[in-house]
Amino acid sequence: MLYIPLSLKPSFNLKIRKESSLTGPKQKPMKISCLLLFFFLFLFTQLQAQVFTNKEVGQKNTELIDSIKKSEYPYSLPILGAKATKAGYNLPYSAGFSAQYFWQQSDLVIDNLNVGFNNGPMYNLDGLVRFDKAFATASATTIRPDIWLLPFLNIYGIFGKAQASTEVGFGVWVPDSSNTDQNILSTTTTIDFNTSTYGIGFTPTIGVGGGFLALDMNVAWTDVPQLSKPAQSFIFGPRLGKNFKFKKPEQSIAFWAGGFRVHLKSETNGSISLSEVLPPDFGSKVDQGIQKVANAQKQIDAWWAGLSNSEQQNPVNEAKYNAANRALSRAGEILASADNAINSIGTSTVQYSMDKRPKDAWNFIVGSQFQLNKHLMLRGEYGFLTSRTQFLIGLQYRFGL
Repeated sequence: MLYIPLSLKPSFNLKIRKESSLTGPKQKPMKISCLLLFFFLFLFTQLQAQVFTNKEVGQKNTELIDSIKKSEYPYSLPILGAKATKAGYNLPYSAGFSAQYFWQQSDLVIDNLNVGFNNGPMYNLDGLVRFDKAFATASATTIRPDIWLLPFLNIYGIFGKAQASTEVGFGVWVPDSSNTDQNILSTTTTIDFNTSTYGIGFTPTIGVGGGFLALDMNVAWTDVPQLSKPAQSFIFGPRLGKNFKFKKPEQSIAFWAGGFRVHLKSETNGSISLSEVLPPDFGSKVDQGIQKVANAQKQIDAWWAGLSNSEQQNPVNEAKYNAANRALSRAGEILASADNAINSIGTSTVQYSMDKRPKDAWNFIVGSQFQLNKHLMLRGEYGFLTSRTQFLIGLQYRFGL
């Protein structure tokens, strides 16, 4: 090992390691992206077939209205179902199962990132580490059993599996002698993995003359192996639409538009093996980063030494010098800690905490559903207009309970 003393404030020694000395298990892609990835898995928890209790109105529906009012409601659910039919409401079957396929891509925002090695000091990386891109892509399947508890309230469960990938690009930045930040280390990582989700939701709805308003809400937990506990999300999806009947009884098509909002429990923390964190070329990039910090410190010291006494006493120059030293010292300490951990990569661990969120909480959605009969429906929906894009297709079967 070659040791190079650096005149950082405070001073310490850093090791430059030959890349051939990086031993241990074959390294996997950077899993900081795993810690961020789970958020978009919650996006598929919004998939709910668009059925609703409809108040039949209009002269052309007089025969249907009379038939509904005179009929005996044969099922136990929903509660007050018999009274609703006597009032002229056309109820969907009270229970159902739906299956959906979902694809989405969304940008992420990362803040308040803290990292430590081998249970040592935690370093806040805000301002030092900058993320130039972070986006997630997923395809998922979900199963939803549901019941109408009340004529205007649907309750459902969520059970899902997803195949996902996240791409994150980031760099380490330190100031030079002109107080301009320079990139000393950059890398991009991609991670692929599988996960599962479970949750519960409810949808208040109202329908009159085929027009409807639905307010879909659910809370879900996603089990990601790299997180210390399942991650929680809350989804809100208002929709306003219109159902159009065909001549054939029970057949119809509906169109709607609305919004989709994601709220996440933003704090994430945990501890994982260092051998699972580093990309293959990260060891050499740490070496390069150490050398660039040393070069930047020499430039700062040379600039300061070249100032006259009166220039050094100038508050602007003094503030610039102190700020540069603080940034370089922090970067050097973090790189030194990472360097030491990499030297024993087989047994080293990395501790982390961060806040993360989708870049845009809301996006716009449009959708349509074809109803073959009151038992069987096919649905499609598309979300767009912000940094999140999503698409789904689903099939639902309903029956009386």
